[in-house]
Amino acid sequence: MKIIGRKREMDALSICIESERPEFIAIYGRRRVGKTYLVKEYFNNQFSFYATGLSEEKTKSQLKAFHESLMAYGSKERQQPKDWFEAFSRLKEILTSADVYREPVNNKLVVFLDELPWMDTARSDFKSALDFFWNSFGSSKEDLLLIVCGSATSWIIDNLLKNRKGFHNRLTRQIHMMPFSVSECEDLLRNNGMVLTRGQIIECYMTFGGIPYYLNLLDRRLSLAQNIEELCFKNYGSLQNEYDNLFSSLFKKPEKHMAVIEALAQTKEGKTRQSLIKLLKIESGSVLSNNLIELEQCGFVRKYTNFMKSKNEAFYQLIDPFVLFNLKFLKKKEYGSWMSYLNSPSYNAWRGNAFEIVCLNHIPQIKFALGISGVETMEYAWKSTSSGSGAQIDLLIDRKDGVINLCEMKFSNGIYEISRDEYEKLQSRLSSFQKESKTSKAIHITLISANGLSRNKYSGIVQNIITGDNLFS
Repeated sequence: MKIIGRKREMDALSICIESERPEFIAIYGRRRVGKTYLVKEYFNNQFSFYATGLSEEKTKSQLKAFHESLMAYGSKERQQPKDWFEAFSRLKEILTSADVYREPVNNKLVVFLDELPWMDTARSDFKSALDFFWNSFGSSKEDLLLIVCGSATSWIIDNLLKNRKGFHNRLTRQIHMMPFSVSECEDLLRNNGMVLTRGQIIECYMTFGGIPYYLNLLDRRLSLAQNIEELCFKNYGSLQNEYDNLFSSLFKKPEKHMAVIEALAQTKEGKTRQSLIKLLKIESGSVLSNNLIELEQCGFVRKYTNFMKSKNEAFYQLIDPFVLFNLKFLKKKEYGSWMSYLNSPSYNAWRGNAFEIVCLNHIPQIKFALGISGVETMEYAWKSTSSGSGAQIDLLIDRKDGVINLCEMKFSNGIYEISRDEYEKLQSRLSSFQKESKTSKAIHITLISANGLSRNKYSGIVQNIITGDNLFS
């Protein structure tokens, strides 16, 4: 078994395997994050029963695929089930047969239903049948572990996690699989024979995010820039159409979600709900609210509060590196190749924004570097309300121990050096924040720089220096 990272997820599976009660576990997360790989590798591809849904197929085809799985696992019935109730009835027969496969250590029956949302086609009885299967059979079998997963995160959340009818309180555990951290990316890339510096690994994360499938596409014979060119810019590139496929796999009607994402990408700090309504020229209502919630649940967007503002004035910010990369370079196509973008103004602007997203996705690592892992904190952004000031701080770490870390995030090719102009800007931001927030806490200017800080007569303004290496902790 070769699984990179995923310690939390494997621990949850281990608990379920050792449990002495029936377990119904839902694993969800965005497309390509490694849900199926994790389960198959963890169980060495050995199940009491395994079936997968089919993308964009109707009920008849879904039942046909399920029927093929039933026969593969020992069903003697050669006639295709007429509905899902009959299909799950045949599954019961397999699970109660004397020769059914059991997990060898704890003697568990392990059933894995992959891409479950695809099985639930329009006007089918799938959800009712699954509910009946669990309530009438599964929930009383102490040796049963039922694992379901799917990329259609909104379906999993709406129908399994939040459902107040059939599935309410049925799940015994849920695992939300998130993209890799930069440290886990490093482990995967090294395992694949990729030779990259840590600065290059950070830039790789800025391009592809922590999505294992994308990272596995990298050719170890090529540089990072060459890989980006081949995968994203060539007509035959494996990720040429991934942006559209990504949202189509998650949402039944992805157009509105994509419109929200593209609106949020216009400013790096994001937008309020009210500004989205005005920009998208839509009415305020539940549709936008649900879209924002679903985008947040899928990890594309973070909701945060501007320091000193009420929760009603929350901002929504795009924090998915791969989506940002696509919108900046592949949707606009200012140039036809990645090599043409390198060192251009748009490339440098993107690097600054993308590195900030890396930092926002690694706040636990930043806290560890600051020695405050055990300190309760809240993370904010802040923008001056003073007319003409323009002062803005993209990350504030407000700590229970009486300190606020005012974070400046910088990505540069070499060691970062604070110039006189930058020193004066930092002084101005600090002064404006102290004046407007009226905080009594100590304020520490914290520089997060991929390649560290060069000491000069202006560097003393910084209390804490966090390097790219610290993000790998």
